[in-house]
Amino acid sequence: MPLLLAAMALGLVLPSAQARAEATETLYSLETRCSVAGGEPEPCVVEATKDAEGTTYRHTIGERPDTVSITVRITDAPVRMRVWDAAKNTWTPLSSAAARFSTNTICFNGRDLCAVNANYLNSVREERPEATAGRDLVQVRFDESGRVDLTCYDDGCKEVR
Repeated sequence: MPLLLAAMALGLVLPSAQARAEATETLYSLETRCSVAGGEPEPCVVEATKDAEGTTYRHTIGERPDTVSITVRITDAPVRMRVWDAAKNTWTPLSSAAARFSTNTICFNGRDLCAVNANYLNSVREERPEATAGRDLVQVRFDESGRVDLTCYDDGCKEVR
């Protein structure tokens, strides 16, 4: 009987798989092109989901059996960007991100992962119209925790190299 009560209590405290799934909102799924490690662009699908922790962008690149999956998570307050490291089973902070509005391209950690993603960049424009108006390039550098350390735009990025 105590085991049954403990199981019932856990059921009241721990959210069910269904409740966790309902707490995740799918924002969009986009068929586009991505590149890995500076390679040639390949067909990929970007799936964006939002949950209580932030927004996750899963990039499924290539075709079976050579499919690669890379997931980037962006959290707020403070803004942090991390990539899922399957080998370590943990989120690893990114060192940098760059977006070029004219090509709708965003790249992470230099050219480790690049994706054509107008959906994401349009949301950046909507959230920060005063900062992005008339801009083509925005670069962000992160500290060891993945928190924004530096943001620059266009020619200003040359000044901080």
